[in-house]
Amino acid sequence: MDAIDASLVRIVEDELEVIQYQQTPISKNLQLKLRSVNTTTPLDEISELDVIMGNLFAEAALQIIETGNLSPEDINTIGSHGQTILHLPHESHPRTLQIGDPNIIAYQTGVTTVADFRRMDIAAGGEGAPLAPVFHQWFFKNEESGRVILNIGGLANITILPTSKNAGITGFDTGPGNTLMDDWVQRHLSHDFDRDGQWAKSGQCHQQLLSTLLDESYFETVPPKSTGKDFFNLQWLDKKLSQSSKNIAPHDVQATLLELSAVTIRDAIQSYAADCNEILVCGGGVHNKVMMNRLRELHPAMDICSTEKHGLNPDAVEAVAFAWLAKCRMEMQPGNLTSVTGADEQVLLGAIYQAYSTRQALNN
Repeated sequence: MDAIDASLVRIVEDELEVIQYQQTPISKNLQLKLRSVNTTTPLDEISELDVIMGNLFAEAALQIIETGNLSPEDINTIGSHGQTILHLPHESHPRTLQIGDPNIIAYQTGVTTVADFRRMDIAAGGEGAPLAPVFHQWFFKNEESGRVILNIGGLANITILPTSKNAGITGFDTGPGNTLMDDWVQRHLSHDFDRDGQWAKSGQCHQQLLSTLLDESYFETVPPKSTGKDFFNLQWLDKKLSQSSKNIAPHDVQATLLELSAVTIRDAIQSYAADCNEILVCGGGVHNKVMMNRLRELHPAMDICSTEKHGLNPDAVEAVAFAWLAKCRMEMQPGNLTSVTGADEQVLLGAIYQAYSTRQALNN
């Protein structure tokens, strides 16, 4: 929630080129509002945030188009994932919600916009997440090397790409990525994140607390599965801390949270991707040097590197994935993998918001 990731992408058949990538910061005040949204937030506040984010997404799109020396008329489609504020796929009425009004994006840019990617998969009985694995398969699959694509964003998720043509692609959320560490450092140091993992490095993992954190049914649940900040948040952490018999120094808690992310990633890979020999990392966690070193310690036999080594900026992977998914939607191609989300069948992902104005009609 600290910035909007935007990628300007050219896709021609099996070739993909990232023309431009940039981040548009989100103000501190707006970040606080977004982070505070929960199931009790008044509807008028959520609808206001929906409009605010729609305007910001439109601005980010126009900025990157200009930076890429193009005009809106050169753009075929905008894919907008939106800001997730709720993800509850296991409720009696499964649901997920991303805000950032695509009507505003389509109107302000004049470019047809695809948004609301997750709910059709949920309608088909799926988790609605993760959705990037189908793109990972298209871009990263290698017939000679089994690969795990590890995205460490707020949550951590993996895509397992085996070498065998007959083996299915799988993927799921392993648990917390950066979200608990970010929230904890914001509470104690008022920083957005723990730069390079240095605060975590200054502490020591508290084994009793780690055992308490790992005592959570989600980690034992068999995929398909997904989760979010609705579950792994400061309230969850505070409850776990209250079960500890000792007061734990904040920097030791941070070290333990880093270990929680690293260990749950390791356990997921060992359980479901033991035959793979490469881990390609993307997302903000790739910049956490302590996290990356710990992952290498936990996977001594695997080659661990950034997706940059294989042709894609690790910060841009998610944005590029949703550009690609938008292209799939415009071409009437399904965008989910049932082996990943658990949906009953493959479906079209995303609603199309056709750009149109009377000005354009008159010009045409």
